[in-house]
Amino acid sequence: MKIRLKKIPLLLRVVIAIVLGILLGNVLPLWCVRLFVTFNSVFSNFLSFLIPLIIVGLVTPAIADIGKGAGKLLLITALIAYGDTVFSGLFSYGTSITVFPHLIDPAAAAQVIADETKIEPYFSIAIPPLMDVMSALVLSFAMGLGIAHFGSESLKRGFGEFREIVAKTIEVALIPLLPLYIMGIFMSMAHTGQAWHIVQVFISIIGVIFAMHIILLVVQYCIAGAIARRNPIKALVKMLPAYFTALGTSSSAATIPVTLKQTQLNDVRPGIAGFVVPLCATIHLSGSAMKITACAVALMLMRGLPIEFGMFLGFVMMLGVMMVAAPGVPGGAIMAALGVLQSILGFNAEQQAMMIALYITMDSFGTACNVTGDGAIALIVNTLHKVNPDNDPTKTTKQ
Repeated sequence: MKIRLKKIPLLLRVVIAIVLGILLGNVLPLWCVRLFVTFNSVFSNFLSFLIPLIIVGLVTPAIADIGKGAGKLLLITALIAYGDTVFSGLFSYGTSITVFPHLIDPAAAAQVIADETKIEPYFSIAIPPLMDVMSALVLSFAMGLGIAHFGSESLKRGFGEFREIVAKTIEVALIPLLPLYIMGIFMSMAHTGQAWHIVQVFISIIGVIFAMHIILLVVQYCIAGAIARRNPIKALVKMLPAYFTALGTSSSAATIPVTLKQTQLNDVRPGIAGFVVPLCATIHLSGSAMKITACAVALMLMRGLPIEFGMFLGFVMMLGVMMVAAPGVPGGAIMAALGVLQSILGFNAEQQAMMIALYITMDSFGTACNVTGDGAIALIVNTLHKVNPDNDPTKTTKQ
């Protein structure tokens, strides 16, 4: 049975969990719902304990990799990927605060919150984090920059191994339990009468986010086309096989062969394409940043929380760092983003669970946007690299 469950895509498992949670929450007695609430309480405390470790384990080696010996080409590509991710997040924020207030009824949301009855767990296990989120971020930057500056190979190797441990923990311990956690959240909301309103909001914003993905890709290729002096529409059309492959696989890594082939059809030199595409499959997550920002705005509107630009500017800039550092496992981007959602936007465990559920329901669209945007970055790097002929893309390889 365990092997069969592994073969079920994460998206399908999350959808099943949401449906089962709503159905069971309406029929199960309170004592049974409290069992799931108890599991959620323990799991959320475990997740809170892991968030600082996830930040240290992912951000430190990501910064250390962009060091003195990393090569100018790696630095240029990483900066373009980061800039595009920040732009994507700000574009998403601007669109969301304009459109979502017309789709989300604040009065209805306020009434749902007012009518909410808190279901208490049978017991709770306190698992205090070793440090808070901001301390983890500062430590990660300090260690990553120090390792890059001094060329500390032993520390770099140690944090690289720690990154593998963190990625494996996410893949083996967190991701498999997420559907059960999400089912418990929706079961609790269904029992207290909140679930249907949440589902309505989900359906409304998914369509908007999909439209934003298309607009973002057009903008990316218009910029890349202007720099590379190429027809942006023709360049984007050539990348469509990579888009649809990612849509089916929900994996940037699995789409690399197709992305590489289509990028070269856009007259990107093989050496540049072979360097940029595999690297950007790991560090360029503009579509993911767009989804996370939009979902965060929607949930904050539902809760009547402030959504000032200054707060979201800091959030998006830190989110860009977390996207560069996100592990290449299903749901890795949203797991990496939990720290800044908590520290900057003040999301609690329930709001984080809602973010995870909403993010994963659109996972394939975000992945498709990410990999298609990799082709635009390759066009830009291919043009900029001509100005710096001494850079050799074959000297720097993906970690």
